[in-house]
Amino acid sequence: MCGIAGIFGPNISEERLRSMVEVQVHRGPDGQGIYLDPKGRAGLGHCRLRIIDLSDAGHQPMVDPSGRYVMAFNGEIYNYIELRRELESSWQFRTKTDSEVLLAAYLKWGEGCLDRLMGMFSFFIWDSERATLFAARDRFGVKPFYYGKGSDGCWYAASEIKALHRGGVPKEPDELTWASYLTYGVYDHDDKSFWRHISKLPPGHFLTLCGDDLRLKQWYNLPERVGAGFDERPIAVIKEEYFELLKQSIRLRFRSDVEVGINLSGGLDSSALFTLVKEMGEGKVGVNAFTFITGDERYDELPWVRQIVEGSDCPLITCLLRPEDVPGLASEVSRNQDEPFGGFPTLAYARLFQTAREMNVIVLLDGQGMDEQLAGYDYYSRASAVAMNMGPVQGSKSSATLAECLQPDFRGGARPLEVKGFFNNPLQNLQYRDIHQTKIPRALRFNDRVSMMYSCELREPFLDHRMVELGFRLPERLKIKDGKGKWLLRDILTDLLPAAVGEAPKRPVQTPQREWLQSELASWGGECIDQALSGWGGLWFDRDKVHDAWRDFTTNGRDNSFPFWQWISLGLLQDK
Repeated sequence: MCGIAGIFGPNISEERLRSMVEVQVHRGPDGQGIYLDPKGRAGLGHCRLRIIDLSDAGHQPMVDPSGRYVMAFNGEIYNYIELRRELESSWQFRTKTDSEVLLAAYLKWGEGCLDRLMGMFSFFIWDSERATLFAARDRFGVKPFYYGKGSDGCWYAASEIKALHRGGVPKEPDELTWASYLTYGVYDHDDKSFWRHISKLPPGHFLTLCGDDLRLKQWYNLPERVGAGFDERPIAVIKEEYFELLKQSIRLRFRSDVEVGINLSGGLDSSALFTLVKEMGEGKVGVNAFTFITGDERYDELPWVRQIVEGSDCPLITCLLRPEDVPGLASEVSRNQDEPFGGFPTLAYARLFQTAREMNVIVLLDGQGMDEQLAGYDYYSRASAVAMNMGPVQGSKSSATLAECLQPDFRGGARPLEVKGFFNNPLQNLQYRDIHQTKIPRALRFNDRVSMMYSCELREPFLDHRMVELGFRLPERLKIKDGKGKWLLRDILTDLLPAAVGEAPKRPVQTPQREWLQSELASWGGECIDQALSGWGGLWFDRDKVHDAWRDFTTNGRDNSFPFWQWISLGLLQDK
């Protein structure tokens, strides 16, 4: 897990490239390096977090033996051992890294190597002979990739937006993105960022750049992989295949030369992950389990978590988020996110990674992705009746935004979420929306930045593409029974999980955000909103309506705090 940076075009600035690497050093504190094309047409930068092959042999940017190809890679190729065996007859390996396997795979198979990779990745490969860049991103976008053109005519790319701004891409808000976010609550649903001039390489895509000719191409298409119709094989056959994929995925993600831990909530997904790790004997003895708490029994899941770890030799480490921690931590997290993030749950998650790093647990696994592939959210059970532009606050009856507080002209530029129906089935279309436009893109972005903020690597076993594809193919009866989702997983783990966990309904991960903003943190929240109104964001709002809404919220309450968190996020970002 690392940070990458690149500049491509005329008059490459070594100083700017080094600055782009430096601002991402939290992603890779174990070593930094740059490569400058001898003819001045490209510069690649890298900061390394050592996970596999801890020696200096894994230093990047990595150059092939001929000197023609140079790679900067962020992520993990989990099946690198198997790929290495395929490649050994044509490549003399100098390291034990997955990075060198990726470079060798590209030189042997070209873009076709991508289909062979099981992992999370974004990377550059520069062909110095043809002066051509090849860059790619993993199937679901676990690892980030941003790019944009600077005023100097060069193309810039990096793992984080701040690196592009440091390189020289102008820092200007993208009003369309902000308007859509503040009006409809939609974000991270397309290739646009919250900043003009900066785009995201979509998941499952690669790009090529030669001179000023930049082209994007999709290499992974989930609907095509899933196909039409459903998997109608006997249930026993499907269960056996899915269970085997579960175990394979977890084993692959325990490949590491540093300690691996688990993020544990009281929900079914992370509980299933922990239970399988324990049953399979992965992680040796006593793998550390981390869970966050806030001290509020209405939200904390400690009783369920304790049931899961009871009887195991795995230490449970609780990570406490307190109201007084929020102002400083929110400012730090916002600086690392570069864009609005998911509120206090993300801050609580930050506490977890901070604690893990202090204990020298560098790699953590979590249960992200199971809800989307096996229909775990409550609204999946009424898929045909659910509006496809549903807002981001599950379980709330009030509006997810306060668009009436925006200036009419600004609000008029907003665009609602547009969902294309790739499948003939409403449930599959909802699942696709959540994995490509709503739930997964947001969670992956929040989690990547907040883990790398503390130089930790987060792995997502349930986002193994083979599991996702099988989950999408299943008929609804194997996903939802008696109004509860993830039936297949519950059935597989019937004898392994406590009944209170295995049969519990889906609970969203929550914190006392609403309560704290109405009490202990009301003053801080108001200051952040004033900061939002004092900068460029102030041009977008009706100030009197904003102040009235905030006063009403802190006095009379509301069943969700998302609109006010939007405004606070804007203030935090303007304070950078």
